[in-house]
Amino acid sequence: MFHFYKTFKQSACIFAAILLFALLPSRVLAKKVRKDYYQLSVYHFVTAEQEKRIDEYLSTAVLPALHRFGIKNIGAFKPIANDTATDKLVYIFIPLKGLEQLVAISKIYTEDKQFINDAQFLDTAWNSPSFTRRENIVLEAFDLAPAMKLPQLTGPRENRVYELRSYESPTDKLHLNKVQMFNKGGEIALFARLNFNAVFYSRVIAGSRMPNLMYMTSFENMADRDAHWKSFSADPEWKKLSGLPEYQHNVSKNDTRFLRATTYSDF
Repeated sequence: MFHFYKTFKQSACIFAAILLFALLPSRVLAKKVRKDYYQLSVYHFVTAEQEKRIDEYLSTAVLPALHRFGIKNIGAFKPIANDTATDKLVYIFIPLKGLEQLVAISKIYTEDKQFINDAQFLDTAWNSPSFTRRENIVLEAFDLAPAMKLPQLTGPRENRVYELRSYESPTDKLHLNKVQMFNKGGEIALFARLNFNAVFYSRVIAGSRMPNLMYMTSFENMADRDAHWKSFSADPEWKKLSGLPEYQHNVSKNDTRFLRATTYSDF
């Protein structure tokens, strides 16, 4: 009799739980995971003097102001090939908790008194500019990578390689197909299994190159990078995924940049 009562009680609890779940409002069940947004600023310059000004501006004015605003884990990078490039670059990666933060940080440049005091960079003459051009790219994190991650690297900082990849697609539909390939298709999971130390995965929602997605992986050094990609290319899961008919022709241009962290970068 006791066994029957115990079984009946357990069944009743299970039924009640199922009924409660069924009665939950659809908006609760469909609640989406909060995703980060990112701003990737790219400073273009030519001369060593411009580089010096940009470094001073970013290290003494911009990053400290963003830190005071509560933004952490800001990345500052330069291409390894900068020395031989005609158009030299500095990348600033800013993680944001929402698009409202993007609007808020823009006010730093006009309302933060400490920033204005520190930013002598802004007072350069018209015929002696501190950079040739700056561009801002706004990014939305992927569903299965909703926030950035700090890379778990242990080797010397000066040897580390940050690989920034940009995948442009021929159409918006094929762009979303490539995004799906990363998410439901399992490409993110494959990168994680092979320990690519990804910093972020995202799609471009405002920028000069669209439709487009961008992501960043990181490695101890260039030899470590090459070894990881060799394993990736040979992995049976990747061979199967890349050969599926539904994921064909979804990338028209792959732009790869090898970067080093600056001395003032947070990671």
